[in-house]
Amino acid sequence: MVYLVTGGCGFVGSALTAELLRRGASVLVFDNLSRVGGTQNLEWLRSLGPVEFSHGDSRNVSDVAEVFRGRDIGCVFHLAGQVAMTTSLREPRKDFETNVVGTINILEAVRNFSPEATVVYASSNKVYGELSGLQLQEAQTRYATTGSCQGVAEDAQLDFRTPYGCSKGAADQYVLEYARSFSLRTVVFRHSTIYGGRQFSTFDQGWIGWFCQQALATVQESTHQFTVNGDGKQVRDLLHVTDAIRCYLTAHENIHRVSGQAFNIGGGIENSMSVLELLGELGARLNVRLNARHLPWRTDDQRYFVADITKATNLLGWAPSVSKQEGLEEVLSTLAKRNNLSGTAFS
Repeated sequence: MVYLVTGGCGFVGSALTAELLRRGASVLVFDNLSRVGGTQNLEWLRSLGPVEFSHGDSRNVSDVAEVFRGRDIGCVFHLAGQVAMTTSLREPRKDFETNVVGTINILEAVRNFSPEATVVYASSNKVYGELSGLQLQEAQTRYATTGSCQGVAEDAQLDFRTPYGCSKGAADQYVLEYARSFSLRTVVFRHSTIYGGRQFSTFDQGWIGWFCQQALATVQESTHQFTVNGDGKQVRDLLHVTDAIRCYLTAHENIHRVSGQAFNIGGGIENSMSVLELLGELGARLNVRLNARHLPWRTDDQRYFVADITKATNLLGWAPSVSKQEGLEEVLSTLAKRNNLSGTAFS
């Protein structure tokens, strides 16, 4: 059996492929290498073991069909996609074609060539929009819920905002519908912040790694400045990439229990953090004063998203295991080595 990882040269995709190789699985990586770090990730994967690579684009029907034709594909981890809200505002058609058309092409290929395969789709918390129904209060460093419920469950109202929210939401619903209409074995994960040491973060995507980069740049140059959108009190829960991968693999192994369902996954309230709290943590660890300049809020940015992972825990027996403190240590250490700052001490 072959595992197909679309977007397999991205951050999550390459980490997942590495784990599959470690387990001795046959893996086919499908990627167009358009993301920053994609080529480096492919070289890294090839250094780990025999991995088959297909250079192609999920928007192209023939590229997708060629990947499936003649292969015994038993599981598809569909991670390929446009991942930045800001990019979707600049290029809404490309965002739609990548996330929606690309996903339809994958689903149709599974239906036509590998109807017994599992399809695991990486969706987003952005399918819930601004979560205007959440009652929040503003504290000194973060927004917090006023009631006893601190996490967002899967019964929260879907509310697609921004082109990115629309494209991820539409793809999310198509993946679920193909289970209902065509009996495909699909599962959707709506995740919060996934992070880890090997992420090539940018201003548009991967905020944990991005702010860690800015903090390390301040170590090198004390006057270094960077920007924060909004007041910095927006909260997300942090899920280390190894925990996300464990969740994906567990879903595949238990697809008979979860097919046709969506799950919110994240680090939970104990691993939640606001931007201001992250900057405070980084400043203390690196013993530097960070020079952040505030910009207006990004369009439809959620003040608060923490996943209620009860459903995933009950049906999959899954829970995150890497604490935010451990994860930040790894990110800082990896970035320090990448920037030749291996002697930097993290308190």
